[in-house]
Amino acid sequence: MPTPFTADGWPIATCLHGVPTTASSGEPLHEASDEEWSKALRLVASVGFGVAELADSHARIGDMSPSRLLELKAVFAENGIIAPSVHVQRKSVIEPGKGEENLAYAHRTIDAAAAWGMEVVSTGLHQPFTAAQRRALWFWTEPGPRDPDDPEIWALAVSRLRQLGRHAADVGLELSLEMYEDTYLGSADDAVRLVEAIDLPNVGLNPDIGNLVRLHRPIEDWRLAYAKTLPYANYWHIKNYNRDEAAGLTTSTPSTLEQGIINYRQVISDAVSGGYRGIFLMEHYGGDSLGVCATNREYVRDVLAHAVAEVNRAEAQASAAH
Repeated sequence: MPTPFTADGWPIATCLHGVPTTASSGEPLHEASDEEWSKALRLVASVGFGVAELADSHARIGDMSPSRLLELKAVFAENGIIAPSVHVQRKSVIEPGKGEENLAYAHRTIDAAAAWGMEVVSTGLHQPFTAAQRRALWFWTEPGPRDPDDPEIWALAVSRLRQLGRHAADVGLELSLEMYEDTYLGSADDAVRLVEAIDLPNVGLNPDIGNLVRLHRPIEDWRLAYAKTLPYANYWHIKNYNRDEAAGLTTSTPSTLEQGIINYRQVISDAVSGGYRGIFLMEHYGGDSLGVCATNREYVRDVLAHAVAEVNRAEAQASAAH
């Protein structure tokens, strides 16, 4: 994004949590007709979004034929929706018994994202939900799989993610690694250590600290976590939670960006002044997800208006001084 840049032109995308993964016909949306997809995308457009992340919860583009991939892209275009990113979720390249299969799938997804004309492939090391997580009202209240404290498995994660990063670079894509509890991306220090070990310019972090502040356990301070991870960010899932800690009891529930525990006016301003120029992805669980994402989009635009003006003012002053 060239400077001076504008808040109005900054890409702010929505997740598709508010779109059912099953079509009205009963089939998975991944296999649904163009009309079913148009129905879903009209819903996205109805709340003012023209940019959306295509997660593989809704469409596994790495498993689509080239012709179907281009057909689906055309359906997005017909409904005024751009998909600059794909998110590969719960397919860890070190998942026991499935790591190599997931690695091959990630490679296919990178090729599909390039054929689509996307900019970013986002993924992580989180694994499928446990039975307890699937039963819970909020899945994060139950413990999920944990990456082992094993130097050889950690090195395998580095090697396989570096392989994906090189593939992404070869086809002109960024690779972003999402922070998630109990993985090798489960804390600010661990995430930075992993991305530094991969050591590729197109591989960065998706600093989704919201995944951590919702946990019903002690957590690191969100201010410190963002201070450590934002310099490595190249894509950003943004969500917020209300959090309460009292008498040994911790609770959390999803909130708007403005009302939750993380002060996104501060964080986004810090990110922009620090050089972040990536996509903002609005994410929300529960209730009217798309409606909350739309509310959050307007909040982010408001925050960006001031943050961008401050950066442009500082750059103009620096240029004038020279």
